[in-house]
Amino acid sequence: MHPQNRFVEGDNLPVLQGLPDASFDVVYLDPPYNTGSPLAYRDRRSHEEWVAFLRPRLEEVRRVLAPTGAVFVSIDDHEQPRLRLLLDEVFGEDTFLAQITVNLNPKGRQLGGGFATSHEYLLVHARDRAACVLDASTADAVDPRDFPHTAEDGRRFRLLPLRNTNKRFNPRTARTLHYPLWGDPATGRVAVEEFAGAQEVWPVFGDGRPAVWRWSAPLVASRPDDLVCRVVRGTRGDRVDVSQRDWLHPGRRKKLTTVWLAEEVGSTDTAVAELKALVGPAFESPKPTGLLRRILATMPDDARVLDPFAGSGTTGHAVAAANAEDGGRRTCLSIQIAEPTRPGTHAHAAGFATVADLTRARLRAADPGVALARF
Repeated sequence: MHPQNRFVEGDNLPVLQGLPDASFDVVYLDPPYNTGSPLAYRDRRSHEEWVAFLRPRLEEVRRVLAPTGAVFVSIDDHEQPRLRLLLDEVFGEDTFLAQITVNLNPKGRQLGGGFATSHEYLLVHARDRAACVLDASTADAVDPRDFPHTAEDGRRFRLLPLRNTNKRFNPRTARTLHYPLWGDPATGRVAVEEFAGAQEVWPVFGDGRPAVWRWSAPLVASRPDDLVCRVVRGTRGDRVDVSQRDWLHPGRRKKLTTVWLAEEVGSTDTAVAELKALVGPAFESPKPTGLLRRILATMPDDARVLDPFAGSGTTGHAVAAANAEDGGRRTCLSIQIAEPTRPGTHAHAAGFATVADLTRARLRAADPGVALARF
């Protein structure tokens, strides 16, 4: 049985260069944020040096990423504009999927002047947008309260207009979807053919202009129980319309927004507590496992995961936790250079000579079967 976690201590560039093409499905990077503090990869105070440092690593990430895969990169305001341009250059502008705002510090940073920054960014690109299997939805965001109606069989549902509310879709641009239905608001019955007691119902916008349906006539005919005819109140008074019963069912998912709140994915405070529970107080600003768990949930449960800037080992920890919860077969390769811990930091006080020592300790605690190597 292959280990779910592997850890390599070493400079991530030569390690990446030694990996096979298309060998990972999802890559998460949490690179140095270029805030002027000393880094193991030399102090990169200028934007140009920071970009020059990151470019070859992103080029290697693109090479080892499968055509169906995606890359997620955390960053703050200092280098976000340059990172976006760099990702567009390396992966292609057409591979951009999202720029997500992550609320990791709900109280905001109170030190220094200006605004109390409470967020970072997560930039997401595909290797090949057309082939990417990323599912930007989650079951966690589905709220049963959004489905206020109950059918006779106990199933819950909400009502959605069958009319297409996007005015770009109209009788001129979607002619085949502009057709009449027949409905009885007393019984709720809807059909494509006239029946006793039915009224002819055409799709219209609220202002009375002609619209189109979202469903074709054959689809309406095949799913009559999913539709209901009823009287609705519009800007021009009451009218007879057709609505879709949108059901709440097991496994239902909801599209993720591009703002991820700390209450959903965790915060820096919860991340510190997670790390403390495993290896003691050892890192000032780790990422919460909830953030990585949400990323992992967008990909298949057998995804091959890569983290070239492993830091405290959050990604490997999250992979082990996700597998334990859902029985997935994800694997993770974490890479971390032997960056000396600075005197005065929690990691140094805890006896970790390097950040790699901390990464190794956390991965061992989260996954005793982790495979270890040095490069």
